[in-house]
Amino acid sequence: RPGACRVELHEFCLQQRPDTLTTGAGHPIGDKLNLQTAGLRGPLLVQDVVFTDEMAHFDRERIPERVVHAKGGGAFGYFEVTHDITRFCKAKVFEHVGKTTPIAVRFSTVAGESGSADTVRDPRGFAVKFYSEEGNWDLTGNNTPIFFIRDSMLFPSFVHSQKRNPQTHMKDPDMVWDFWSLRPESLHQVSFLFSDRGLPDGFRHMNGYGSHTFKLVNADGEPLYCKFHFKTDQGIKNLSVEEADRLASTNPDYAIGDLFNAIANGNFPSWTFFIQVMTFEQAERVGVHPLSSQHGLRPYPTLPQPALVLNRNPVNYFAEVEQLAFDPSNMPPGIEASPDKMLQGRLFSYPDTHRHRLGANYLQIPVNCPFRTRVANYQRDGPMCMFDNQGGAPNYYPNSFSAPEDQPRFVESKFKVSPDVGRYNSADEDNFTQVRTFYTDVLNEEERQRLCQNMAGALKGAQLFIQKRMVENLKAVHADYGNRVQTLLNQNNAVEKKVSRSPVRWNPVFLHPSL
Repeated sequence: RPGACRVELHEFCLQQRPDTLTTGAGHPIGDKLNLQTAGLRGPLLVQDVVFTDEMAHFDRERIPERVVHAKGGGAFGYFEVTHDITRFCKAKVFEHVGKTTPIAVRFSTVAGESGSADTVRDPRGFAVKFYSEEGNWDLTGNNTPIFFIRDSMLFPSFVHSQKRNPQTHMKDPDMVWDFWSLRPESLHQVSFLFSDRGLPDGFRHMNGYGSHTFKLVNADGEPLYCKFHFKTDQGIKNLSVEEADRLASTNPDYAIGDLFNAIANGNFPSWTFFIQVMTFEQAERVGVHPLSSQHGLRPYPTLPQPALVLNRNPVNYFAEVEQLAFDPSNMPPGIEASPDKMLQGRLFSYPDTHRHRLGANYLQIPVNCPFRTRVANYQRDGPMCMFDNQGGAPNYYPNSFSAPEDQPRFVESKFKVSPDVGRYNSADEDNFTQVRTFYTDVLNEEERQRLCQNMAGALKGAQLFIQKRMVENLKAVHADYGNRVQTLLNQNNAVEKKVSRSPVRWNPVFLHPSL
């Protein structure tokens, strides 16, 4: 009897102990920390259903606001080639000196909602869409050259830890610092975030970085690794903690307004574009493998390249900025993905998110349309189909009629991978060396002191056992780093007479969706 079955199922679900982690379909999971890749440095496999189950659900959690990077501003301009790099890359966007390509850029905060303040301590998104003749090139990145995690499997959990507690709907220091302290690979980015550069003075006075390692391929089919950097021509400028707090309450849209007004007044912001290259052979010889969003390609030099200039504001924010969608898998011939585990996961996650948020035909929205080339494929129909739906051309391939065909000259470059498929742990790679260099060599004494003060001021909100674990991580970077933060925490805890709270107890009731 249906009613009886529902009662029995309800009682059965209540009796089950959630000891075993499962997929959404209830399948037990053996490893939730590492992607399944073709070898230690190989690419992500489509068969990794544990990852796709997690990521596909994560991409659909919140509508219609972006899951991350919800608050931001954008502008339009051009990209001009000033140096010849065709020996490295055959992409038409770099075709010759003097060539210009239209661009759209969106800057953003990361963790906050659409109504949050522009001046909070948070990484800043820096995404550029190049409208190339070979299709759009989307270079998505941040104002930091590194990232919090190495493996895309952890991305939903990382973002959850920065968002709101699902029970209280409040930001929770325990969630933030519990995750960071359990993943020491985050130390470099966390240190950058709590330094002076964690509070950039608007969008014009910060650098941008493509975050990931990519591959460049030249006309002879020769590949090499590359990282992209945008260095601000306005100079780095940061806010003090006091000024950032004041603006958060008096002018929460400070960065968006600063960008818009500068362009409206003819003060067009610009960045110099750099590439940093490394051969595959060099990559195998370095101590820290470069195929990670955790590390820069030190000591390999950056080469000055084209200028990026923003000279037009959006006419309509919703049409041109809110609907602006960036996708790392949009790479024209000559620019390819590396096996960077974060990039590999984003190749799926970003377009999947856009199809959810904007619809299956989001690439037909004018601001996303690759208007400098003619789209010819076998995709048809779907919500918001805005054009002729490719008329009477066949919608299957192969076919015997006049229809687009693949072109062998555009086949991606080949590369070797290890033969063993498995879930390879990247957590124990070098988590400290570059952070130590940042602390001892990049920052001066005053900047180190402010970093420690900022970190202790935020970490004090977490429980004492989390504080202790995080400080031990900082000591592994440098004893002075950890000791300074611990001293400041001791002072804070003594003043506030902190009482350690009981950990959040997760006691979910597992019910069948039909109940």
